[in-house]
Amino acid sequence: MTKVFIDGSAGTTGLRIHERLSGRGDIELISLPEELRKDLKAREEAINAADIAFFCLPDAAAIEAASLCHGSTALIDTSTAHRTDPDWDYGFPELKGRREKIAVSRRVANPGCHASGFISLAEPLVRAGIIPAELKLSCFSLTGYSGGGKKMIAEYEDPLRSPLLSAPRQYALTQQHKHLKEMRLISGLEEAPVFCPIVADYYSGMELTLPLFKKDIKGSMEDIKEVYREYYSSGLVHFEEDDPEGGLLSGAALSGRDDMEIRVTGCDERILLISRFDNLGKGASGAAIQNMNIILGLDEKTGLTV
Repeated sequence: MTKVFIDGSAGTTGLRIHERLSGRGDIELISLPEELRKDLKAREEAINAADIAFFCLPDAAAIEAASLCHGSTALIDTSTAHRTDPDWDYGFPELKGRREKIAVSRRVANPGCHASGFISLAEPLVRAGIIPAELKLSCFSLTGYSGGGKKMIAEYEDPLRSPLLSAPRQYALTQQHKHLKEMRLISGLEEAPVFCPIVADYYSGMELTLPLFKKDIKGSMEDIKEVYREYYSSGLVHFEEDDPEGGLLSGAALSGRDDMEIRVTGCDERILLISRFDNLGKGASGAAIQNMNIILGLDEKTGLTV
């Protein structure tokens, strides 16, 4: 029986991980009473008693929690704190060479949701030489409001909410979004992209689009498709070529799922790369459980919806 502790189980990601693991017969959840949930000593004991500890905490608290681990507990951090830390393995197993590292890792940094969409599109093409590392990119991303956590969920579900919430809202207007560092570093780019995230009035689901001009890349639309066909032949990311919605693509299409789909559309001169997934699934708790499964030597889809 694998012992698991979720530090920060009251937040959106922590609650989803707890919900998914509580029904598994191979998992024993270590829990703390409410009055000890923030007690440093109690958390330290729980972390070191576990085989796997998930950190679903703000960055500073996640760094503190990692310092409490003195033994062999495998840590999976869902915060931003360690995603670009060379001492932690980046938890996107579909990227080449990373599944093998995760399998033997004691420190895994779970990817950010928007970052997962961007990296899934950019990293294989930078690696293949189709996107030059020095190319300046831009992208935009649609997300359901659950990505904003409990406060935003309450705001959107308030019957007396502002009418402005009924229309999509762009945010991170200062180009300082916390995912930009990992988007640049993990993709192998020299500069972070211009990033335009948009939250809309639906609960969950994410759709990130990376536009390209053919004149800026070294290859064609068909070359890009071939890279994705080969690159995503296994795992929870899959390349799709059908048109399921008659020329439309909903940001909520993969809501409730833990996989991710990659699409290439547009025309020969102006190409659109699109990644769709659930911001709470492959963008958060689903990815964390996938990483846990890999560390434990299990089928990585165990307990996931794909």
